Amino acid sequence: MCGFLAIVGKGLDEELVKELSKRMSHRGPDESDIVVTQNGHILSHERLSIIDLHSGRQPIQGCKGSWMVHNGEIYNHQHLRDTVLKDHTFRSKSDSEVIVHLYEEFGYDFCDKLDGDFAFVVINGDDFIAGRDPMGVKPLYYGIDERGRTWFASEMKPLADQCKTFATFPPGHFYTPQTGFVKYYQPAYEDHAKAIEKLDLEAIRETLTEATRKRLMSDVPIGVLLSGGLDSSLTSSIAARLLAEAGKTLHSFSIGLDNASPDAAAARKVAAFLGTQHHEIHFTVEQGIDILGKLIWHLETYDVTSVRASTPMYFLAKAITDLGIKVVLSGEGADEVFGGYLYFRNAPSTEAFQKETIERVQKLFTADLLRADKSTMAHGLEARVPFLDKAFLDLAMTIEAKEKQPQSYDGLEKYILRKAFDTPEKPYLPDEILWRQKEQFSDGVGYNWIDTLIAHCESQVTDAQMAQAAERFPYNTPLTKEAYYYRDIFHKHYPQKSAAQTVRKWIPKWQENQDPSGRANAAHVHADVDIAKSNISV
Repeated sequence: MCGFLAIVGKGLDEELVKELSKRMSHRGPDESDIVVTQNGHILSHERLSIIDLHSGRQPIQGCKGSWMVHNGEIYNHQHLRDTVLKDHTFRSKSDSEVIVHLYEEFGYDFCDKLDGDFAFVVINGDDFIAGRDPMGVKPLYYGIDERGRTWFASEMKPLADQCKTFATFPPGHFYTPQTGFVKYYQPAYEDHAKAIEKLDLEAIRETLTEATRKRLMSDVPIGVLLSGGLDSSLTSSIAARLLAEAGKTLHSFSIGLDNASPDAAAARKVAAFLGTQHHEIHFTVEQGIDILGKLIWHLETYDVTSVRASTPMYFLAKAITDLGIKVVLSGEGADEVFGGYLYFRNAPSTEAFQKETIERVQKLFTADLLRADKSTMAHGLEARVPFLDKAFLDLAMTIEAKEKQPQSYDGLEKYILRKAFDTPEKPYLPDEILWRQKEQFSDGVGYNWIDTLIAHCESQVTDAQMAQAAERFPYNTPLTKEAYYYRDIFHKHYPQKSAAQTVRKWIPKWQENQDPSGRANAAHVHADVDIAKSNISV
């Protein structure tokens, strides 16, 4: 995991590019390098060393003179070296290096050969290609400056005040000057009518296990974000089993306002059950409010849900890196794949339910993935997400939609995921965790966090400001004082129109209360951690 800045076009001062790149130094605190190609294009890289700690510096040069920068992990890099790239000479053991060799071997047609999470730029003379992973796990922005130069960066910070226009690079696409944007990731599940596969609980379990296994690839220590909810607990359980096979103990991390918060209490149960080395972090509401300005600068969004949930994750990431951990597994994606948010109970039809899961998966890069990346990388911590593995998505997203609907199982969300890991002979989790009701992260750290945050924002924004909100912010006009407060902070950091247009607000469907908190849904039960399953059958 790293941060990079690439400018295709001549005439930029190298020292200026170094300064702009340093705006992302939090993403790569280990090394910083810059290359000016023979044709005058510039690639700069801020490195967080995960794989090949000693010879994996970037930018990386290929065998035929191409240069590349990359952010992310290529989990099948050794397989590629052993097969389609077996005749190539490599300069390092870095997973990143396969990208430039694939370009030199196949031209533009190689992104679908990569199994991983990535954003990259390869420059070869005046030709270039930029690409982003299928789900947008790794961030990427592009822009055009007044001289017509093309910019690519891992975050908005280096290009927001340099480009006349800029935007988010779409996931699952590559771009070249000859082709424009090309959608290389076209899975069958994007057609809602393809959700016809029979339920196979064993396949769910095995495929998620393999997705987790490959994400344990690292030359540095790995931990897990353990909220005590179903998704992070399953990820932790699988990782703990896999590491135990190698004689290793897993480090787990949770956060809450205090040790009585819903997530902290549940996480302790899971950690004790799994035998992880558990670390529990606390933060105060006051601390959370105090860092909102800095947090929104890091996040590059004003989306209410993202800001609420990123605050505890920001504190947690700092504590994790202070302990020397550079990589964590996280549970993002499961709620979108399996319809786990409580509002999914209100879907008017099976078809509507399936279409919403597809849309939520496709838009993850605007919300949960953005939060997971930027709130952790603010402290140089890489988050990996097994639930968004390509093979797992191919399986889980094509299961008959009715099998995922809560209505099919007395209103219990993600029933088939729970059932897949309900193995009494060797349980993955305690029953009270495996069957616990969905608790969104921003709620689970402690209900007082959201309540006090809303009250604080309302105290800082006047009725007169709200009355003028549409005039001041005509795009994505904030509808609440909380939303206005975040938008105002964002605007101070990123006043450009292009910056505001990169943000997508997340609003749940099919419920009267449009607040994105899980507690806003009528189905939520505050203390429901012992959901009975005795009367539910598959």
